[in-house]
Amino acid sequence: MAERIQRLMMAGMISLGLILYQTGFKWGLYVDWFVVFMVIVWAVTGFCPSLYVLKKSGMPSETE
Repeated sequence: MAERIQRLMMAGMISLGLILYQTGFKWGLYVDWFVVFMVIVWAVTGFCPSLYVLKKSGMPSETE
């Protein structure tokens, strides 16, 4: 469950960044690049801060 919520949050943040950029806020791209950077960190290290927070808040995980 935590993994699905994390993926929804990631998609929402990317969408928000693109919407902000398209409406004239140039820093919307920074939101997208931050998400991309965190996905790369997750791929390389296996650690995702949002998953960590979701699991610590009591959300059940698919890997447990």
